[in-house]
This record gives sequence, C-alpha cells and structure tokens, in this order.
Amino acid sequence: MRASDVMTSPVVVVGPDARIEDIAAILLRHSISAVPVVDSSDRLIGIVSEGDLYRRPEAGTGPRRSWLQAFAEQEEQARLFIKTHGHTAREVMTTPVVSVAESADLGEVAELLERHRIKRVPVVRDGKVVGVVSRANILQGLVAKRYVPGAGKPTEGATRERLLEALRATDLAAAAHINAVIHDSVAHLWGLVQSQVEADALRVAAEGVPGIRRVESHIGLMPRSSFL
Repeated sequence: MRASDVMTSPVVVVGPDARIEDIAAILLRHSISAVPVVDSSDRLIGIVSEGDLYRRPEAGTGPRRSWLQAFAEQEEQARLFIKTHGHTAREVMTTPVVSVAESADLGEVAELLERHRIKRVPVVRDGKVVGVVSRANILQGLVAKRYVPGAGKPTEGATRERLLEALRATDLAAAAHINAVIHDSVAHLWGLVQSQVEADALRVAAEGVPGIRRVESHIGLMPRSSFL
C-alpha cells in the first residue's frame, strides 16, 4: 500500500498569520492533532501540532526556568521564548516539515514516523499538501489487508477518489471527517459521527460506488458530551 491509499484528504490547513487560539479551536473542532501551515501559494512551510501549543503561559503550562537555562545560549533562549509566547502559526510552527510523496510505500512512511518521533506526516504533490498520513491511517491500512486474502495487491486509487466524492455528495457534515481505505475492492470506512443514522447513510453511499464489492464500516459514535 502507498500513502495515497490511506491518507486523510482533503486536509485542513492554516496560513502563517493564523492566531494560535484559532488554531487550537480548529484542532478541537475537527478532532485532529496537527494542522499544516501553507503560504499564499498553498505550499507547505510548517506544521502546528498540539505539542506546539500546550506549553503556554496563558494556560499556566509554560516551561519553568531551570538553573540549566542560565547556561544556555541566548539565541536558544530567544527561540524557546518565541515558541512558547508567539501569537501566530509562523512563530510557533515546526519547520522544516518531514513530508512524503503520494507514491511513498507505507513501510517507508512508518520508518519516517519512528525515526523523527512524529505522529503524522503531510503528503505533498509539487510542494502542496494533498493529504496527511497518521499512525492511525497506517493501522487502518493494516486492518484493510487483514480482511481479504492475497494481501499486497495494489489498491484502486480512482475507486477511492470516487468513494470519497460519494461520501461528500451526501452533504452530511460528518463526511468531511471520514477516511476510506480500499483493498481488493473492499472499502473500509473510518471516523466518528454523531448518530448511527449518519453512519448508515455513509455506508449506503459507499455501497453505491462502482468498483466496490463490499463495505466494512468501522465508523464509531462520538460521546454525547462532545457535541452537546
């Protein structure tokens, strides 16, 4: 399997001048742990994750000064101050960003995640973000392979695109948060929705896509406290 077979797409992105409070709200609203930062040409320039935001003095979680900092280089202290006190994506984002191409093998992606100790990696085409592969996405690909014999056969990228389009065509807001993995013409749906009716509607939409012979729904229900 390749990155394009399991990546979450389309991707929520922000500009370099996005305020950190707005970024935090985006992460919570979309139930994601990081957001790519793109310039005016939509080219990837950085990424802001939960880890870039949780050490903030406003929340009482700012880093405490230790005796070691007294011996630290002034330049490094300045960088840390900007990271923990900055107000925009440009000031707190992690850069340069580790990224992969759509054709990257999942084994290669997993190796990158381990080597750089990161939880997700943007997928780029000509410098622009077209998807994100997370650890969960790799596990989804593993599950998809487990369901059918002859694992290792190439997946059908065009069928996956038709499937994602069919989900969006339902006009359900939940469709934007559903990921799909296809293996041997079996579609696996992943994500969270607010009701079983929504999950059933998305399954029905997937079943109507040409080239899909069976749909395995792994869609779960959000705790009511998350949307009350």
